Amino acid sequence: MEAYEVTGGAKIRGTVRISGAKNAVLPMLAATLLVDRPCEIIDAPDLRDVTVMTQILERLGAKVSIGKDQDGKRTLVVDARGLQTHEVPESLMRQMRSSIFLMGPLLGRLGKVRVSYPGGCAIGPRPIDLHLSSLCALGVAIEERGGYINARTNGLLGTEIHLDFPSVGATENTMMAAVTAKGTTIIRNAAKEPEIVDLQNFLNAVGAKIRGAGLDVIRIEGTQNLNGAKHQAIPDRIETGTFMVAACITGGEVIIENCIQEHVEAVIAKLQEVGAHIEEAGGHRIFVSGPSRIKAIDFKTLPYPGFPTDMQPQVMSLMSLAAGTSVITETIFENRFNQAEELRRMGANIKTEGRTAVIKGVNRLSGARVAASDLRSGAALVLAGLAAEGKTVVEGCHHIDRGYEELESKLNLLGATVRRITVNGS
Repeated sequence: MEAYEVTGGAKIRGTVRISGAKNAVLPMLAATLLVDRPCEIIDAPDLRDVTVMTQILERLGAKVSIGKDQDGKRTLVVDARGLQTHEVPESLMRQMRSSIFLMGPLLGRLGKVRVSYPGGCAIGPRPIDLHLSSLCALGVAIEERGGYINARTNGLLGTEIHLDFPSVGATENTMMAAVTAKGTTIIRNAAKEPEIVDLQNFLNAVGAKIRGAGLDVIRIEGTQNLNGAKHQAIPDRIETGTFMVAACITGGEVIIENCIQEHVEAVIAKLQEVGAHIEEAGGHRIFVSGPSRIKAIDFKTLPYPGFPTDMQPQVMSLMSLAAGTSVITETIFENRFNQAEELRRMGANIKTEGRTAVIKGVNRLSGARVAASDLRSGAALVLAGLAAEGKTVVEGCHHIDRGYEELESKLNLLGATVRRITVNGS
């Protein structure tokens, strides 16, 4: 079993470049199945989730090649002209929840799809009922049997869909299915995340007719005239936020390159309340200087543009060392406090009840052996290890590898001491 060994105590300093956004690239990879021409995605991060998605595409009959553009950014070229099957392999589907995105494109291209229920992080139930109900509204017949979803359509038809909750995944799946539907599709109460906008930009580049992404209402005019395209993914806003917290929890100073400040405004606002100094450094760069003493804050996770649930665990680690008491309310996922018990092993004073966590800041954390149960809790434990006395061993590297490209290398370039080790499972 691989783990991170983190030696705490160093104030990180320097410059770090943010990778392309995982949550933008994954639906774009799925969307390439709509097109029978090659599509190129620039700045695609080298992550476990991205690897699994490319393996799925290859199993479906697409050809995927990896390269670099003239600026050295990692690129993925997907050629789905040879798409052969509508059945997504169960073994791969279970490794990544984002694989549910494949339903919309496969229905749009082949008119049928067979998938198992997706896997993913253990952060509580994330039902796919909004995905299925939206596809049904577009003219899809769905049968659920034996852990599989079989969906067919004799032709997708544009319609008006109102999402009960602004689900990112359901919004994106519906967008991709509606690209080739006959007529106009309107999605109301759509998710507004930047990744939705980036998917719209990619789909429009291949010939789709979509407008409104980033707003409450998205309109899609169906078309069959799709072509190949080249598109650069937006920077990963959660990786950006994670390095901002890293600067704060160590009292360091970091320039974060290849980031979009507008995408992390909610995180910036809260870190300024904590006492951090944050300013735009020009050229898609942000300068972050950590506070000499971390102040306690309260916050609630909300859909974008509210505070992102994917940053809640990292800020919980920060609040473990704050002066005073903080209250965190998690409104998106039921079990997103997995890191709390592990932080208590390190000396944190955290009590959780339902969707609320109360954190009384302590003067110091101590290194310990802890376990990551999901992607963001793993990042939170690495951050805690940076500030802890002694060495912290964070088991479950594979979770962290799902969403952070070369995390240990980037932290080490900033002066941290993080290495990947092999440990037994006891």
